[in-house]
Amino acid sequence: VLQSVAFTNEVSPWLMFDYAAPKKFPPSSQQLGVGQHPHRGFETITMAFQGEVEHADSVGNRDVIGVGDVQWMTAGRGIIHEEFHSRKFAATGGTFEFCQLWLNLPAKDKMHPPKYQAILSKDIPVVRLSEKEYGPSARIIAGSLHGKVGPAETFTPVDLWDIIIPKDEESIELSLPNGHNTIIFVRRGGILLGNKKLGPQDTIILKPEINGSGENNILKLTSTTKDTSVILMGGEPINEPIAARGPFVMNTQEELRQAGNDFRTGKMGR
Repeated sequence: VLQSVAFTNEVSPWLMFDYAAPKKFPPSSQQLGVGQHPHRGFETITMAFQGEVEHADSVGNRDVIGVGDVQWMTAGRGIIHEEFHSRKFAATGGTFEFCQLWLNLPAKDKMHPPKYQAILSKDIPVVRLSEKEYGPSARIIAGSLHGKVGPAETFTPVDLWDIIIPKDEESIELSLPNGHNTIIFVRRGGILLGNKKLGPQDTIILKPEINGSGENNILKLTSTTKDTSVILMGGEPINEPIAARGPFVMNTQEELRQAGNDFRTGKMGR
């Protein structure tokens, strides 16, 4: 989704965003997905919208996330993992939709021990964005909004909100932390942001607004269709060099070479 600016400070602390649009899969005896592969120096966040994702890694975590759940994995100094359609989903078939985000770690935390957070839908607080019954709402996965704090533990200030606007031509206002980068992704439906009209799977990157008062900035969105779904990704820029190659994200080319060597010699994933 962010191909032209992926792995740049323009979207920091975020690195990459991969969205798998809804797709129907027939029942199968084979689990589709990605086999064992390494990561170092960042975090992966997987959000399941439809279907189930099964995860296993080299430090003993094994889990299945379903509709509305979030998998937050800190690769840190190195982890080897695999991701597949769950056994249940493969057997029954159905519609599969998910996204995966890569989130950078600051230099001081890139060699942090690997960590896994299974964030269930029931544990994600929901904020009502209007006083109307069945009005717009936001699930706060990370960061905070209107006094509700997301369950994700993060290394730098990060916002990850899953926003639903049920009706068309309905406006919401979001309070964004001063100086944060913000990415808006329209998963479904459409919005009007200023004079920009965004449709399904459109993305816009908002430059950080820094005001002298230190107060939050207000972002106004207006839905242009019913049942609009928006993902907001924000965060405080890390502002450090980014060196990326394949599954590793470090600060220097030498650190990338060391990561590759550690993986080849079996020193990664413990």
